[in-house]
Amino acid sequence: MFSLDAEFLIALAVSIYLTIVFLQSGLDKAFDFSGNLAFLSEMFESAPIKLPVAPLLACVTLFELAAGVLSGLGALSMVFVGSTTLAYWGAILSCVSLLMVLSGQRLAKAYADAAVIAPYFLVSCLGIYLLGS
Repeated sequence: MFSLDAEFLIALAVSIYLTIVFLQSGLDKAFDFSGNLAFLSEMFESAPIKLPVAPLLACVTLFELAAGVLSGLGALSMVFVGSTTLAYWGAILSCVSLLMVLSGQRLAKAYADAAVIAPYFLVSCLGIYLLGS
């Protein structure tokens, strides 16, 4: 089903990493939606563009949960079926989720918070590269 070569192991590790990151983040947003909404509403008060924070938070939450679930199912699929398709789509949704968050942080002028996203984005891009080949 699978081999233990370096490329496979790194791809599997990336999928598991994305599962952990995005399930935790998405579940946190889902279970504490009101707390996250209050925090983000305050953060966006001084943004130059007034954004509908609640629907955007719901959208990011759904994308993060989907990214985490697909990455997790993809990791299992890699091990038991030998397919990277689900993990590949999990990595793509991870990138999309991070670009959404990055856009919001830049609009809110939370530049230090936006910079923290770069390593996560690079891991997601690595996942796309490894899992799509």
